[in-house]
Order: sequence, then structure tokens, then C-alpha cells
Amino acid sequence: MHAHNESVVNETPRPRPASLAWVEALAAAAAIDRHPETLLHHLIESLAGTQGAAPALLSGHECFTFAELSARIDAYACWAVTNGLSQEDRVALLMSNRPEYVAAWLGLSKAGVVTALINTNLTGRSLAHCLEICRPSFIIAENHLVDACANACPDVSSPRHSPVMMCHGAGKPELRRIDAELENFAGTKLEYLPRLTIDDKALLIYTSGTTGLPKAAYVSHRRVLNWALWFKGLLGNTAADRMYDCLPLYHSVGGVVAVAATLVAGGSTVIAEKFSARHFWDDIRRWNCTEVQYIGELCRYLLNAPPGDRDGHHTLRAAIGNGLRADVWTPFKDRFRIPQIVEFYAATEGNFSLFNAEGKPGSIGRIPPYLRHRFPTAIVEFDSGTGSPRRGSDGFCIAVAVGETGEALGRIGDGSGRFEGYTDARESERKVLRDVFAAGDAWFRTGDLMRNDAAGYFYFVDRVGDTFRWKGENFSTLEVANVLASVPGVIDAVVYGVSVPGVEGKAGMALLETVDGFDFATLTGSMEAQLPGYAVPVFIRIGSSVALTETFKYKKQDLARDGFDPSRSPDPVYVKLPGGGGFLLVDHRLFAELNAGNIRL
Repeated sequence: MHAHNESVVNETPRPRPASLAWVEALAAAAAIDRHPETLLHHLIESLAGTQGAAPALLSGHECFTFAELSARIDAYACWAVTNGLSQEDRVALLMSNRPEYVAAWLGLSKAGVVTALINTNLTGRSLAHCLEICRPSFIIAENHLVDACANACPDVSSPRHSPVMMCHGAGKPELRRIDAELENFAGTKLEYLPRLTIDDKALLIYTSGTTGLPKAAYVSHRRVLNWALWFKGLLGNTAADRMYDCLPLYHSVGGVVAVAATLVAGGSTVIAEKFSARHFWDDIRRWNCTEVQYIGELCRYLLNAPPGDRDGHHTLRAAIGNGLRADVWTPFKDRFRIPQIVEFYAATEGNFSLFNAEGKPGSIGRIPPYLRHRFPTAIVEFDSGTGSPRRGSDGFCIAVAVGETGEALGRIGDGSGRFEGYTDARESERKVLRDVFAAGDAWFRTGDLMRNDAAGYFYFVDRVGDTFRWKGENFSTLEVANVLASVPGVIDAVVYGVSVPGVEGKAGMALLETVDGFDFATLTGSMEAQLPGYAVPVFIRIGSSVALTETFKYKKQDLARDGFDPSRSPDPVYVKLPGGGGFLLVDHRLFAELNAGNIRL
């Protein structure tokens, strides 16, 4: 189907009052506990019965009406059952951004199968790790992703566990094609469905921890519905709304929130294969989108693009997302005539969220006073020396004063306050802080440093651990360091994040201790072969030794303070500029250009 028209001007209503947004969000989410056996696929099936010809998911790959999406979901569910998959069996999904991706995990979850959403940028050991910890019975990979998956599979298979590889698309005749097999189930519905409730598992979504390789977080049907219905109510979505989603579908925001919040309202989502600053506004106008899901970096890229005479010509009524810096917020809103920006804070595995429905620049959100008893949160003093919240003489944690920085916590409870954990029980326990304010209580550690103001607005400060956000993606410094340390001529590596003026997040920087035999060409080749692009360090510092604390920990804080300033570093510092090529020595002239924001990274 084709459903888009060129739009020429922004004529949108004024945003709703924030109080109404909160009330409608609460009302929408209240249905979850009232109907615990009603899941997202049921809502889509119901809409297929009432507005089957209306657009649901749109893209350059394929487009689904509600009837077509519901039928595709049924086909995946039938395929799963026919192939012997039952409740809580797992399937790994590697597919580019397209409507088929959403149909796949919704259909598998209808059969009770848990779908692991795999980052399509991963290769080698990182990919093998993600497949290994989810232990899938089947791997569904789009044709252009099969080779990377096959190369990783020898590290995944074992005599007791060897997943079946399925290809989506032509070009791999040696493999079974799931898209061809699905045709056998066109128009078929399951006669028997497992009795699922909102507390059954639906997805595994990977999240970078403070150390090591990615962790797989459980996402229940409750969480999927909570994300969908809460955002639907908060945004006031109706069947007239159309979301533009250019974020990765293997993330919770791009793959669940941006899609489901419009679907449950009877609206539609345009799924772009990837973000392109050049084509962004043309896409918005071409598809008549009313909403866009952003990350802060996306807004900064758009703001840095040359001004055009059609910058404010669109039908957007709202932009929803996270990571929008205060200095980008107002210029972005004004230049592109965005009627409403809704910033929020959430984590895939987290047990609370914050929403800035009032549009206060720079804030990641708040919880209204009348809801704080339902969503208990706290900011406690943090000891950077121990890497844990500080405790007082009574053994309990210490809440910070207004305006002070500390680690944000969410109290673990029933319903939306539960912590569903990871596939690794030890990693799950590491995220739980006990005896916080009273004996026996339990709180979820966000790993994020925040502060709040007298009005209750929260502001993000930094990450507690060693995961940094760059180009809209989190990466683990330990994972990167392990890759660097395997390069010939590198005997030690420490990776950390450094701030770059005018750039969102922190750029990766590595201090390498090297010996004879080291060369940048080998280093660059190894990094590009083994790491996603966003995890490749932007800066490299070559030193003769890596300083350690008395407890044998890297002195990352000292290194981060030195940054990429050649006057602060006794070692040469190199930078990898965009557009290809190798690393360049950062001299005082180049440092001045970088520090002034004249060179984009």
C-alpha cells in the first residue's frame, strides 16, 4: 500500500496542558491490570477488525495496513508453533529497520516465544556474546546480516545447543528462508494459543552495563503495554497521528515505544532504515508525520545542517525523546517550529520513568506531587571512590539536598515498579540496592547521576560507571579496551569518555601502552573489524605506562581531566576525523579548532 502526500506548512494545535497529559496517561495505563490477558497483539487484532484498511506501519521496504499487520503476526505465530517452539523458547532477530521487524517479534511473542533483539552493528565476539547469552533455538537474520551471524555462530554452538539459522530474503540458497515459509501460513490463525498474561516475558533487549559486554534485559508484556499506553496517553495520540521513527528497532525506544504508542491509538508509524539529516525533513513532509521520536544527537545534527527556507514547513505537532541538551533545545524548537517537545528519561530494565510534559528546557522530566507515592524515586549521595551510594552512621543511604548531585534510585515494588532483571542473575542482583532507607527495602540502581530543583524537575549529570553515550549509543569501555589490548604492539589499554565542546555525550578516548611492532594501520583495522562505528575511540593517546591507583584501578578521572589537550598530556594525542582516513596528531592549532567546535566529530 502507499499512503503519503507532500505537506507544505505547519498548522498544528497548541499542546495540551501538562495536567491533562498526565491524567490521560494514567487512564490509558490503568487498563493493563484490569485486563491482564490482553496483550499488544490483541489490541492490534481488534483494530484490524474496526479499521483494517488504515495504515499501520509504513516504509520504503513494505507497508502494512492494520489487517495486513495482524495477518503477518498470525503467520509468524503459526510458523513458531509449527516449528516446535513453545512458551519462553527464544529466537534471535537480526533485521534492518522495516515493518517486517515489528511483525516478527509481535508474532513470535503471540506464540509465547521470547525474541532477542540483536544490535545489527555487532560482529565477531560481541555478536557471539549476545547470541550466546540468549541461547536461541532459531536465529532469524536478514540476508545481508547472515554472514556476520554465521561467522559468530561457531562461538555460540555447542554439542547441547546449536541454533537453526533462518534467512529472510534471497541470496543464501543453503539456508531455509523464513519469508518463503511464512507464505504457507498466509490467512491462517492458530487454533490454540498459549495462555499468556502481562507478566510473561516478551522480549530480550540488550543494554550496555558499566562493565563488560552487553547484558540482556527481560521485557515482559506488561512493560511493552505500559510503554505503549503510557506514551499514547501522555501524547494524546489518536488515529490521525503518524510517528516518524528513524531510531534502531533493536532498542526499546525505537523498536517498542515509537511504534506501539501510535499503533494502540489506531495511528501509524513510518519506519526509516536509518537517520539521515539530509533526507529527514523531506521524509517528514512526504509521509505527513505528526510526531517524531528523537535522541539528542539527532536534533543536534539537524540544527548543524545549513538553514533552508522550508525548515518550519511540516505537520509535526510534537517531538518526543531523550538526551536533548538545554543549549540545543530552544534553537531546535524555534528554527524548526516544533510546537511541543516532550523529553523523558527511562531505561530498558529500569523500574521508573520521568516525563517533561511541561516543556522545561534541559530537564529530563519530573513526577507530579500527586503521583510520587506511586512512583517512589530518590537521589542519594554517591561515593566515587567506592563506586556505590554513601551511607550514614546508621547504615542507611543519604538523600541529597535540592540541587546536589547523586545517584538516582527507584524503589522496587509491584506492577510497573518491579525490576525484571537480566538473563544473568548475578548482574540482576548488582542492580539492586538493599536497606536503603529502611531495613529490608530494595531499590533499583540506575547508574545515573542526577540532580533536581525545587520544583521537582530532574536533570541528568553523568553516568556512574564506565559506559558512555556517543552518537546516540551506549558503549562499554571494558569491551573496547579488550579489543584494543588484542592488537599487536599494545600491552595495555584504558578507555574512558571525554567531553567535546558542542557535542552530545562523551567521545571515546583510549590511552595505549605500546611496544615495538605497534602501528596505527593495524589498530584501525582491528577496531573497525571488531567494533561498531560508535564504539571506535575518537581519540588515542600513546603512553609508556598506564597509571594505577593503590587498589590497581585505572586513574580514569585524571585521564578524563587531561582530555585531548596536548598541553595537559605528556603523551602524543591523536584524533580520528570523520570522512575516513587515519588518526591525526592533535597539535595546538587542531586542538583549538576542536575545542571551539569548528570541526564536527
